[in-house]
Formats: sequence, C-alpha cells, structure tokens
Amino acid sequence: MTVTLHVCTTCKAGRPVPEGQATPGQRLYHALRQAGAPDGVRIVPAECLSACDHGCNIALTGPGRWSYVYRGLDPDHHVADILSGVAAYAATPDGLVPWRERPVIFRKQSLARIPPMES
Repeated sequence: MTVTLHVCTTCKAGRPVPEGQATPGQRLYHALRQAGAPDGVRIVPAECLSACDHGCNIALTGPGRWSYVYRGLDPDHHVADILSGVAAYAATPDGLVPWRERPVIFRKQSLARIPPMES
C-alpha cells in the first residue's frame, strides 16, 4: 500500500526569499525527489501545510494510518533522515513507528499526529 510524503513547497523557513530563487520548501521537495522515494512511497508537492512559522514542513499520510506533520526541516541537512523516517512509516500497517526507531528529527519536530480516517 502506497503512502504519501507531502512537501510544502511554499515554506520560506521564516526568511525572505529573493525573487527568482526557490523557496526552502521547493528546495526540500526537489532534494527529496532527487534522492529517491523509498519503496511504497510517493513524494508530492503541497502548496501550503499551514505551519508557516515553523520552517520547512512535511506531512505523511496513508490509507488506514495515522498521519503526521513535521516542522523545521532543512533541505540541506535533513533529506536522509526524512527518507529514513518515511521508509519506517511505510513499513508499518498503521503508521505508528516506535518512538526509538524514528529519526531524531521525527521525534523532536513533530507538529501534529492525526488519527486515521474512518471508512
């Protein structure tokens, strides 16, 4: 079953972005796509995750799974950790990765955990 990594491409990480330059969120999205999605994961852009004060943000979702929003991610330093956390999430049936098995950025930078939708 495929899970989705949503990457906020409008995130400016609390800094002004000169005209014509990519936002930090766009850079994060492109870095993740270039690194390649783990098995069973699709990476998609999202125009806004409404967590603008928190820097680069992502959300993880999947059918029948808990969803998560993570904040304060850096396109230059967190790509490998994000993909590691996403792979662990994709490997679970319900989206609940044991706390100690999550990358540190997923332990420390979680903004929200959302229950699965009822069918």
